[in-house]
Amino acid sequence: MPADLSHIRNFGICAHIDAGKTTVSEHILFYTGKNYKIGEVHEGTATMDFLQEEQERGITIQSAATTCPWEYKGKEFKLNLIDTPGHVDFTIEVERSMRVLDGAVAVFDGKEGVEAQSETVWRQADRYRVPRLCFINKMDKIGASFEFSYNTIKSRLGANGVPIQIPIGLGHQHRGIVDLMTMKGYLFEGDHGENIKEIAIPEDEQEMAEKYHHIMVEKIAELDDELATDFLEGKEISVERLKAALRAATIKQRCFPVLCGAALRNVGVQILIDSIVQYLPAPTEKPDVTGTDPNDKDIPLSRPHDPDAPFAGLVFKVVSDMHGDLTYIRVYSGKLGKGTRILNPGNGKTENASRIFEMHAQNRIPLDEVTAGNIVAIVGIKNSYTGDTLCDSDKPIILERMHFPEPVIAMSIEPKSQDDKRKLSEALGVIRREDPSFRSQFDEETGQTIIMGMGELHLEIIRNKLIRDMKINVETGKPKVSYREAISKKVEDVRGLHKKQSGGRGQFGDCMITLEPYSAAQAEEAELDFTDNFAFENKIVGGVIPKEFIPSIEYGIRQQAKTGVKFGYPLINAKATLTYGSYHDVDSSQIAFELAGMEALKLAVDRAGPQLLEPIMKVVITVPNDYLGNVTGDVSSRRGMIIDTEDRDPVKMVQAEIPLSELFGYTTALRGMSQGRASATMEFLEYRPMPAGLMKEMTEEKGGAKKK
Repeated sequence: MPADLSHIRNFGICAHIDAGKTTVSEHILFYTGKNYKIGEVHEGTATMDFLQEEQERGITIQSAATTCPWEYKGKEFKLNLIDTPGHVDFTIEVERSMRVLDGAVAVFDGKEGVEAQSETVWRQADRYRVPRLCFINKMDKIGASFEFSYNTIKSRLGANGVPIQIPIGLGHQHRGIVDLMTMKGYLFEGDHGENIKEIAIPEDEQEMAEKYHHIMVEKIAELDDELATDFLEGKEISVERLKAALRAATIKQRCFPVLCGAALRNVGVQILIDSIVQYLPAPTEKPDVTGTDPNDKDIPLSRPHDPDAPFAGLVFKVVSDMHGDLTYIRVYSGKLGKGTRILNPGNGKTENASRIFEMHAQNRIPLDEVTAGNIVAIVGIKNSYTGDTLCDSDKPIILERMHFPEPVIAMSIEPKSQDDKRKLSEALGVIRREDPSFRSQFDEETGQTIIMGMGELHLEIIRNKLIRDMKINVETGKPKVSYREAISKKVEDVRGLHKKQSGGRGQFGDCMITLEPYSAAQAEEAELDFTDNFAFENKIVGGVIPKEFIPSIEYGIRQQAKTGVKFGYPLINAKATLTYGSYHDVDSSQIAFELAGMEALKLAVDRAGPQLLEPIMKVVITVPNDYLGNVTGDVSSRRGMIIDTEDRDPVKMVQAEIPLSELFGYTTALRGMSQGRASATMEFLEYRPMPAGLMKEMTEEKGGAKKK
């Protein structure tokens, strides 16, 4: 394997569910020699989908990492590949993969083009500034259209797609591709398409090839001033110059090369691998990784992608294993040797990298050392979780953390025996470490354990994992929506006083706050911590409250916001500003000010027009024209709003926004009203205020339940 960082490519495969991501990954593993046979998703034999749930359902649930070699123009390259899920319930797996990748291949269905989840993963890649190639897969599908799919990349994603290939034939006729750079055709022959045969462009493809060649050259010329001048003057531009300009612009995310093929039919994958090497960046071509000083978050720090720099890496995944937890890290700078002690600057704890492995799905290859630019799994890490930094103890740095979505659905879960109760507590801790989008808590009122996740499928898979993999007997309740609280107006000078005298030393805490609606954008502009979508600002002057009590007030306010004030759900999109207060020389304490902070928030929320927010889902329904009326009528009956209807003969694509509380069992209902011919995908969009009538009804129900 090459030691040269310029010969490493860290990339992921991402797309909408069923676009063929895992099939593309399996073919990459086969052609790079990592696998001796191609695993198939529909047969449950895919290498990258090695979990039992993945093989039974034919979907990817957790991202899998592997390393494979590839020779390009006589040079050996090392490819670190991550296959990510397409189902929206497992969006956290895409999120954490995007954070550590240098590039990605976005796979699209050749008939459907850009679909709902394609947009979500594209935006995630935008957030982490990940350069991408677009691979329009399934050109062999009946109804496939390169032109339609290419246009959806431009129209739905607003992306500057640059076509560098077109298909030879579509549907059953699809057998190869035209390279628009060299203007040559390629057929893929042999049992697995391993023999690539160069041919002249077929006559019936000539006109389309010339049209797209002109589009390609014009689009690349727009990205480079020198090329633009030559293009306008009608000069011939060499293939080498076109490729160099395309590579430079792709790395800067100014454009996205568009390729095509059919992975299942073994068409186009080897040329896709060449393009990954050609157009996606090496670690050294990415900007230095940035972070902050652990001792002063206002001091920015950075690390170069250099093996000789101080060690810094980011934990992006933790997998529990019978032989010890596997902690996946991306090494950004420096070297890490087996048995080295390293620091987690976030919690101040020292960790021991007792063993280092290069991963191939669930198989491991032991390493003595890992250098910058690589992705590995480590055994021996005890106190570090997804998003944590690991670094050299003498040169600490905290790298930028990841964005974790809030869970929107909850379900009660109860162990059947005392032994199951003990095991359940441990198991939920393990799952929380593995999956940052999962939460669990014990409800004191009902005596039940509540688990929360991103959707019904997410919770169902966690339940199956507890019962089948961890052998814990549990009973689950019906899923429930995870609501949020908010306020509708600003209130000032709300006093929270905690005063208690019961013989001996008393308790005294007194604070005054302003509470107002607040957003993430405002917090970012003001550089305030917006943890749990709640901000706190200290404006105490003149020492009316001693400095040492301020963190206690903030802690009390944040704890009260987290557990809910009016309706028992977390309070979000608000900011508390500490403006005034008083203290007692003897009776004031940390706990007294913590309780005063809690009291101030309760009183402030009461006066600030409390609201109940409900999660709204973006739902995209694919429905045959005959059933459109049934489906749109049903959306309205579920308090839904139709945003857009697109004609994709012979079906309609209906985009709607529907409250999550109205969507339980929706897939089954949709099949029933369309004779099994309609399908839907859904993802969390935002929290919105609940209609007043429903809010009243729900709070009365909750109040009634408490009285009983």
